[in-house]
Amino acid sequence: MQWTINGQRYEAEVDVRTSLLDLAREHLGLTGSKKGCDHGQCGACTMLVNGRRVNSCLTLAVMHDGDEITTIEGLGQVGNLHAMQSAFVKHDGYQCGYCTPGQICSAVGMLDEAKKGWASHASASLTDAELTDAEISERMSGNICRCAAYPNIVDAIREVAGLGDREPVRVAAAEVGA
Repeated sequence: MQWTINGQRYEAEVDVRTSLLDLAREHLGLTGSKKGCDHGQCGACTMLVNGRRVNSCLTLAVMHDGDEITTIEGLGQVGNLHAMQSAFVKHDGYQCGYCTPGQICSAVGMLDEAKKGWASHASASLTDAELTDAEISERMSGNICRCAAYPNIVDAIREVAGLGDREPVRVAAAEVGA
């Protein structure tokens, strides 16, 4: 079997039951993608396969023979981070960091989907999806952050998408009992 992972060609003979995540971590030493739940519920293992987001714990490596796969290691390098990685650092879009590789890969894939005009469950229009905070949150809902850094993650995504900063929430003094 052959895969192109992060621009490098790999060949390996793996058991047909080997997940894409286990191929990367156990056979190729690419440990950036994390094994969280191993059931496709947390998103910590998210990779990009031919540009699309995939829960790598749920897909078999043999299904991706010949595919282009990008893990967190392939998005950027020390001293040359991907824009999403830089935005996560700037906006503190990580806490413990365990979910961060999957969050970043998912965010990169999600922005590409939005750029292509793909609607989500939260899209008000099927033809013109606006990346509101609710839209971003819906599109990222397959990625869980146990530390609850969600507002910071959304801010990082907004920056990379060129959406600017959120408007601060203003509360009238009468509303807080002043």
